[in-house]
Amino acid sequence: MNKIRLYSLLLALAMLLSACAAGGTEESGESSAPSGSEQTEPGPSDATEPNQPQDTALQVMEALNGKLTPSGLDDKYRSYYEIFVYSFYDSDGDGVGDLQGVIEKLDYINDGDPDTNTDLGATGIWLMPVNPSPTYHKYDVKDYTDIDPEYGTLDDFKALLDACHERGIRVIMDLVMNHTSSQHPWFTKAVEYLKTLEPGAEPDLTACPYVGYYNFSREKKSATSYQVEGTEWYYEAPFWSEMPDLDLSCVAVRSELATIAEYWLDFGVDGFRLDAAKEFYSGDPESNIAFLSWFNGVVKEKNPDAYIVAEVWNDLNTYASYYRSGIDSVFNFSFGDSNGTIAKVVKGSSPASAYGAAIENAQAAFAAASDTYIDAPFYTNHDMGRSAGYYPGDYTENQVKLALALNLTMSGASFTYYGEELGMKGAGKDENKRAPMYWSEDPEAPGMTDGPKDMGTVNMIFESQDRQAENGNSILNFTIEALKIRNSIPAVSHGVADMVESLSTDKVCVLTKTFDNESVTLVYNISPEPQTVDVSSLDLKSVTAALVTTAESPTLNNGKLTLPMYSVAVLSNTNI
Repeated sequence: MNKIRLYSLLLALAMLLSACAAGGTEESGESSAPSGSEQTEPGPSDATEPNQPQDTALQVMEALNGKLTPSGLDDKYRSYYEIFVYSFYDSDGDGVGDLQGVIEKLDYINDGDPDTNTDLGATGIWLMPVNPSPTYHKYDVKDYTDIDPEYGTLDDFKALLDACHERGIRVIMDLVMNHTSSQHPWFTKAVEYLKTLEPGAEPDLTACPYVGYYNFSREKKSATSYQVEGTEWYYEAPFWSEMPDLDLSCVAVRSELATIAEYWLDFGVDGFRLDAAKEFYSGDPESNIAFLSWFNGVVKEKNPDAYIVAEVWNDLNTYASYYRSGIDSVFNFSFGDSNGTIAKVVKGSSPASAYGAAIENAQAAFAAASDTYIDAPFYTNHDMGRSAGYYPGDYTENQVKLALALNLTMSGASFTYYGEELGMKGAGKDENKRAPMYWSEDPEAPGMTDGPKDMGTVNMIFESQDRQAENGNSILNFTIEALKIRNSIPAVSHGVADMVESLSTDKVCVLTKTFDNESVTLVYNISPEPQTVDVSSLDLKSVTAALVTTAESPTLNNGKLTLPMYSVAVLSNTNI
């Protein structure tokens, strides 16, 4: 346990004892000192070492959140950490991240011990593609049932799955079904066969069934139709000439994909992230939904507990309709990226109340399509610029933290892109968005990767992971506290949200969330000034938990909640 967290725990204990001595009781109708009701500045501790940082945001959060314990719920509402293996951690010194590197850093992601506070506390991992591929990003698969040699072996993958499961971490893998690599044997055999045909001759699918796997035609149907060299035949490849689209209406293709899914489920994978689901049948959502319904049936027949989340990069009403397929989740794109709800609210271009309204709107849209949906909120991913670039100005770090809180306090299965917990930079071309995990300022430090070869210069503005771990005001420690709240209070991660419109303004959003007869109220101050909210009408007794970006605590006195700048308070109607 690092010195910051040791001090924080000691401080929390001291504050609790002090509150008891001061007579903090349930009879007062307000919270005791740890909730910030009558908090005084802590005095020096005998356990404090010389030059120990004082009055950090972490100390304030630990004083409130230190009493939280994991809920113990074991379901599909998990806290996922998205990993691009290539850039994550290099175990063998070749400059490329690998599966053994992920294993080495599992104690950072989740060490499996609920009594420690130095791991993120993620309960799920999404691995971007790990199958053999000719590109760095590996979204063009040439073998669906193996591991790319750059990353390791099937044995390494099995070891990773076993280590994750021992820690209670579920692992989903990226499954790319829209297209393959042009080097996949299905495509190369089809092309070889087409080159043998005389002009005007029709292909014989009994001689080469793989011709039916792709969208071959004698016509150039679009700008993304590419000619098979030396033939009259064209194929469709909207993403890139070397990513030919599969024909997902082909019965043989579906049989192949079912076999692939079953293979990985038997191997121990806990589910799939489905790439480019809106392009399965481009421009035809109904066919996409029908295909997802079929695939969901294949997966759930094999493993009813498997989790499926689809990428449907579209407007809310469109991707909400995909829940009719029966899959568990669809990524909630309305909240992500630099122009999504979260960033707009944090930047002040939308009022704080817009966050609550957007949550209610999404809930209604999803519920209209499915009564079993699990939202999949995220803030950034591998296709988006890093969030540290969203907020130029005097409050960049505060805003980066608050935006993470807005994402991680949403209900559903949350997703955090690697490095966002550090405030990494990276924008422009895709390679920049997938820069090396910032473990150390020293690029030669153990585990540091080289990153994609075409990556530009990416200059970080916040400290590296090793430094942030020891900094009580860091984005990393803020994220750890946010995940602690998420994993400990089921109403936060599972609850149905209702905005209290009478209390929500341009600077403050007030939400109540209810799950399994438990209710909590979340109050967000999305401004650089303290805000006071009269919550007496909600009959709230205490501040249960908090996320703060400064060394100031929220206070609840006589029904009035005062929140420091850019902070979140979780309140309940019981005394703590």
